Amino acid sequence: MGRGKIEIKRIENATNRQVTYSKRRNGIFKKAQELTVLCDAKVSLIMFSSTGKFHEFISPNISTKAFFDLYQKTTGTDLWISHYEKMQENYRRLKEINKKLRREIRQRMGGDLDDLNIKELQALEAKMDSSLVAIRDRKYHVIKTQTDTHKKKVRNLEERHANLVFDLETKLDQQNGIVESEGYYNEAANGASNLHALRLYQIHHPNLVLQHGGRFGSNDLRLA
Repeated sequence: MGRGKIEIKRIENATNRQVTYSKRRNGIFKKAQELTVLCDAKVSLIMFSSTGKFHEFISPNISTKAFFDLYQKTTGTDLWISHYEKMQENYRRLKEINKKLRREIRQRMGGDLDDLNIKELQALEAKMDSSLVAIRDRKYHVIKTQTDTHKKKVRNLEERHANLVFDLETKLDQQNGIVESEGYYNEAANGASNLHALRLYQIHHPNLVLQHGGRFGSNDLRLA
């Protein structure tokens, strides 16, 4: 059985429409490639999907630029004339703006004033006054910003210095405490050693007695 005739109309379902576009696009590109190989033809296809995706096929034996040049030569049309005219118009407009700006700069520097009447001179003076005010405001803003930044840096440096001094004093206090503790323990150890020596001496010399409440010194021993 042959396939039924398909009515050519817009596919309403977006998914089906995209699937059909993809399949038929590949089919057209395949046919274009076959024409290029079988007939040595120059083929160019440009396609945009409903979602804006761009697809292109160009025969390997010609570039896109050469293809459009050949099209213009064959048909006698210029594809770029309208674009070129717009570019020329835009160029003339920018050139005129540049000319006016240069003239205004010269006038603000005191030149090219001979052709100005009194009203134009007054308008130029007002523009320069407003420009001067804007420049001064900007200058004061920059100075204030730089001053605030430097003040902030100074405060940060002062805080760092204070923290370093505090850390140094803390370390020095800890070291002094360790030294004092070591002195105390050394003194206690020496006293205990002297007392032990005295007791050994008394064991070997029972005729000697201890004076001054048990303290051991140079005059602490006498004969019993």
